[in-house]
Amino acid sequence: MTSSSVFSAFSALAPYGWDEAWADEFAPYDTEGLLPGRVIRVDRGQCDVVTAGGVVRADTAFVTPHDPMRVVCTGDWVALEPGGNPRYVRAYLPRRTAFVRSTSSKRSEGQILAANVDHAIVAVSLAVELDLGRIERFLALAWESGAQPLVVLTKADLVPDAVTRAHLVQDVELSAPGVTVLPVSALGGDGLDVLVALVSGGTSVLLGQSGAGKSTLANALVGAEVMEVRAARDVDGKGRHTTTTRNLLALPGGGVLIDTPGLRGVGLWDAETGVGQVFAEIEDLAERCRFHDCAHEAEPGCAVLGAIASGELAERRLDSYRKLIRENQWIVAKTDARARAELRRDWKRRGAEGKAAMEAKRGRWR
Repeated sequence: MTSSSVFSAFSALAPYGWDEAWADEFAPYDTEGLLPGRVIRVDRGQCDVVTAGGVVRADTAFVTPHDPMRVVCTGDWVALEPGGNPRYVRAYLPRRTAFVRSTSSKRSEGQILAANVDHAIVAVSLAVELDLGRIERFLALAWESGAQPLVVLTKADLVPDAVTRAHLVQDVELSAPGVTVLPVSALGGDGLDVLVALVSGGTSVLLGQSGAGKSTLANALVGAEVMEVRAARDVDGKGRHTTTTRNLLALPGGGVLIDTPGLRGVGLWDAETGVGQVFAEIEDLAERCRFHDCAHEAEPGCAVLGAIASGELAERRLDSYRKLIRENQWIVAKTDARARAELRRDWKRRGAEGKAAMEAKRGRWR
């Protein structure tokens, strides 16, 4: 069949994001008698796949390589055997986007949280003090994935004072250039209609720490109690994991939502471009520094330090930028020999400069 015929034959998948571009990618598998489907849940080598005929259970043994970056994940479009017990996934289609973080293992592997995502919703609770550094970290990963980030400040009903709420929104906006920041009360409905309009027609992934109100927000978007909800602890606002797998849910207003477990750690994974997006104003200022390799520490003619001195740039932003850049360099160096060598040379240069500075101080003391 032609790609148009393939699209029409499986048009029942349209609510899950099926379009003519996916049909074109799937066309070679159609000639083999395989069926298209979208992975809505993965669990220990098995996955639930929504097909034109309904949801089926399938085994991923044929597409589970040693590389953890290439395993089947929630959001993938796959080519599925038409029958069999067990039924197998034979391939997955090339991903348009992928949300990846580094694992907590010492091997510094990447872990794919969701695939083919259009919007990355970062849920941040207003019930606790804002952690702007963590928000910046989530946004760096979101930008790097290829998705459009969106920060949702949940539990806005707990900040009834409009002025205080506006200040909190402004604080996040200053840490999230180019990103919409939306206060929402899933229980009261405030801001929910705006969020529904923003995410309709695409695939959204819901990210955040435990206790951020993701499950409550997911239920509000879906319009049904599909996710279990537990109250956060009063003492620190932290919640327990209520979502333990990544689940893809169809939204009544169009589009789909991938809900993820609460993330304790959000390590970067080769996210240089994403970090640059989050700290766009620092990278713009760096273009005006006197030296092209300016480290923004004590160099003359440093536009970044000048912006801090004038109050144009918050010192906290520069500290956060440095931290994420260092972390990303370390991750890349673990897997890239050239980057590792460059990092070693940089360490040696800085060590030599520090040693020379100490020798100069000792000379003055004598």
